[in-house]
Amino acid sequence: MARIEGVNLPSKKRIEIGLTYIFGIGRSRSNKILEKAKIDKNKKVEELTSKETDKIKKIVEEYKTEGALKREVAANIKRLKDIKCYRGSRHKRNLPARGQQTQTNSRTVRGNARRTLATGKRSGPKTP
Repeated sequence: MARIEGVNLPSKKRIEIGLTYIFGIGRSRSNKILEKAKIDKNKKVEELTSKETDKIKKIVEEYKTEGALKREVAANIKRLKDIKCYRGSRHKRNLPARGQQTQTNSRTVRGNARRTLATGKRSGPKTP
């Protein structure tokens, strides 16, 4: 099992997919890293030699990943909130910040609770 940037890569997966377990590395960046390191992207993580792992580690260090990237994203959101821009206010109220409609969608951001309205009829005690 390879450990890069403090993340254990899954040993049964291809290295192209395994690298995406690192925050800040997606499929395209993963392919660029492997191209630079001259490693076959279809190779499994468990088949990597220590030299190949070291090559990948060295290349990944050039990019901002994991903790540093998470701190930067959090700082950007905090800045938006501090300057009280529209996007910042959406983040503050925990609503979608990118223009999505919210009347019927955005269940994941607003919470999955659906508040159904009453029909207007009062249900009294039932008589047999």
